[in-house]
Amino acid sequence: MIDTFLVPEKTLVNANGDGTAVDVSSAVNRVFLLSLEITKIIEQESLELSVYGAVDGTTWSSKPIMSFPQKFYCEQSPMLLDLTAHPDVKFVRAHWEVARWGRGTETPMFEFSVRLKEVPAEILREVTAEAKALA
Repeated sequence: MIDTFLVPEKTLVNANGDGTAVDVSSAVNRVFLLSLEITKIIEQESLELSVYGAVDGTTWSSKPIMSFPQKFYCEQSPMLLDLTAHPDVKFVRAHWEVARWGRGTETPMFEFSVRLKEVPAEILREVTAEAKALA
């Protein structure tokens, strides 16, 4: 079961960038829980975080597989990354873009992390069954 970080804890960024490639080819399930945790910010700035996929770990998709909504505050945000529609993807990585406006320094500052955790099959089955029962 995969449980790792796309962006390590307490990563401090001042510019746009990319996380390291994470191999997800060994995953039993192709559904993952992503947890974005922003632990420090300064006022009047934004963070945009997306996830890109690759077959070989070097040539990345031209468009993100998924993106979090734009963030402005310290918070924890969970989101599912479903790779079942992307069977060829064997690697994923985070990409972030930061912006700052207003008074003070023009350099943005975010401290954040992104955790990637494979969702167990039994949880997927249970949630699917509940969703069908509600439909």
